[in-house]
Amino acid sequence: MTDFILVIDQSTTSSSAFAFSVTGEVIASEGQEFAQYYPDDGWVEHDAEEIFASVVASCHALLAHPQLQTAQCLGVAITNQRETCLLWDKKSGQALGRAIVWHDRRTAAFCDDLREAGHEAMVQERTGLLLDPYFSASKLAWLLDKNDADRARAKAGELAFGTIETWLVWKLTGGNHVTDMTNASRTSLLNIRSGQWDNDLLGLFNIPRQVLPEVLDNVADYGQLDSSILGVSAPILAAIGDQQSASFGQRCVARGQMKSTYGTGCFALMNTGDELVLSQNRLLSTIAYSLSGARSYALEGSIFMAGAIVQWMRDNMQFFAHAAESESLAKAADPNSHVIMVPAFTGLGAPHWDPTARGTLLGMTRDTGVAEIVRAGLESVSLQTHDLLTALTADMGGKIQNLRVDGGMVANDWFAQNLADITGLQVERGDMLETTALGAAYLAMLGAKIVARPEDLAAQGTATRIFKPRMAAADRQARLALWASGVRKARHQIS
Repeated sequence: MTDFILVIDQSTTSSSAFAFSVTGEVIASEGQEFAQYYPDDGWVEHDAEEIFASVVASCHALLAHPQLQTAQCLGVAITNQRETCLLWDKKSGQALGRAIVWHDRRTAAFCDDLREAGHEAMVQERTGLLLDPYFSASKLAWLLDKNDADRARAKAGELAFGTIETWLVWKLTGGNHVTDMTNASRTSLLNIRSGQWDNDLLGLFNIPRQVLPEVLDNVADYGQLDSSILGVSAPILAAIGDQQSASFGQRCVARGQMKSTYGTGCFALMNTGDELVLSQNRLLSTIAYSLSGARSYALEGSIFMAGAIVQWMRDNMQFFAHAAESESLAKAADPNSHVIMVPAFTGLGAPHWDPTARGTLLGMTRDTGVAEIVRAGLESVSLQTHDLLTALTADMGGKIQNLRVDGGMVANDWFAQNLADITGLQVERGDMLETTALGAAYLAMLGAKIVARPEDLAAQGTATRIFKPRMAAADRQARLALWASGVRKARHQIS
């Protein structure tokens, strides 16, 4: 058996482990879901120890595959759900309570106060982000403020803060406290122009520097796996946030190239090269990747509910038993149905950024059934994507010609075609839908000197299925008008 790269893909609802060949092919994979906790309205939490246990279990299951028994692990890469964060004790290594998940909204009022005090312009200028509870800084401030003793211990250097890749590296190496440039860029504490933690931002959010990890390039020495944990010893060569990893996996390494990933949420990223473009349309500017001290930037639009809508329709509403059944239900729905779903279960992301918006279902009649609601749920992701692409086009000053897509949701052909219809773009779907893991593998290949430079990845993948718009322009505009009306109603439910 040939040598392999081990990729840990820690997402919002599950942890997966992949073995990639040195040519970028999946040899084997394993995964495990973990619990979601909703202790209050708009609050979402994860148990960090459960996350780590799911990572270890997935890796053990992967490494037990017969084809890997005589193979050598050349290195490890970690990609992760971004913005989710936690505190832990440096001495014991134990988490101080649950992690606060990226789409948790408990700090909305705090962010509103900072915005009303006039701080958002400075935050956007230095971080590329807006003042929103989505990002880690307000979550960390909340964690420190809930317990005076924890804040004192943080100032004394006894506690460690991290997003999920930092937590995993700490646990897997026995105490390395590091983060990568992309995850750091999502905290609202990193100056993405300098690549350093920013003193003014630390002061604004009242964060002691002692609690923060060291910031590294995406390809760097993250430490050596503790062989007693996974049963294998190998260097951790790379770490990257999941959406930047998916972009790298889609080989978006040149200015103007873009992708959209449909996992729990939806995230559209456009590479802007070495130019930091500050959005005029409430999108985000972020670090796409950092290699050898050189940073590439991206514009990003974030949707909180994409695959999570399918999960909600399956688990909460019990419209179907398996996610794949949503495709046949959407196909069976009345094509003339005016049902519109605005899935603002945890507020609305880009370009609206309204944490007070709530889920809305409109246009139902007596003959509306499960099929029509499922169709509306899937179509809501296409409609949200249209909003993102409209803002991206305005910021970049040019028309987008095609959209590279990945993530589990795009395996649904009905959804992929609807995405083309609603956006009016050619949608390109590759044979490798899990490009988040692939991007991390590519970075580890750079770290292991298997690949010399990102540009060498350009020819490694092509679209295997192309969906072209078939919807008439008048019908598209009618759907968009219904959607706009639904968004207005969703945003005015809570005074």
